[in-house]
Amino acid sequence: MSDKFKFFYPLKVRFAETDAQGHVFFGNYYTYFDEGLVEYLRELGYSYQDLLQQGMDFLYVESGCRHYSSARFDDVLHVHTTLGKIGNSSLTFEFSIYQQDSDELVATGHIVAVNIDLDTNRPVPVPDALRDAVASYES
Repeated sequence: MSDKFKFFYPLKVRFAETDAQGHVFFGNYYTYFDEGLVEYLRELGYSYQDLLQQGMDFLYVESGCRHYSSARFDDVLHVHTTLGKIGNSSLTFEFSIYQQDSDELVATGHIVAVNIDLDTNRPVPVPDALRDAVASYES
């Protein structure tokens, strides 16, 4: 199975994201995943703002990252993103990050989000419009 997905978001590593050794600090990969997730939703035609306007939000309940190689200042990375699983109220986003120039795999990961009602902070079903947007885009 390829770790590359239909959608990717190009991202240029900023100096502030690197550590004393000159590598991207490991925690920044979660920020890259989050950026990929937001841009993926925008690409679907169902943006994060659409979710908020409907009185819902995502609460991240689980995440993970596996590192394969390093990235450095000024590297351009492709943050591949897909929505691997949609449950009743949960969504599992999957990520793979590749170097643009060498196509080397840098990291893979996931974020599990629960769709919640903004007023109650309780889980609510994933909107049909989001399910339909994913099905249409990924088919």
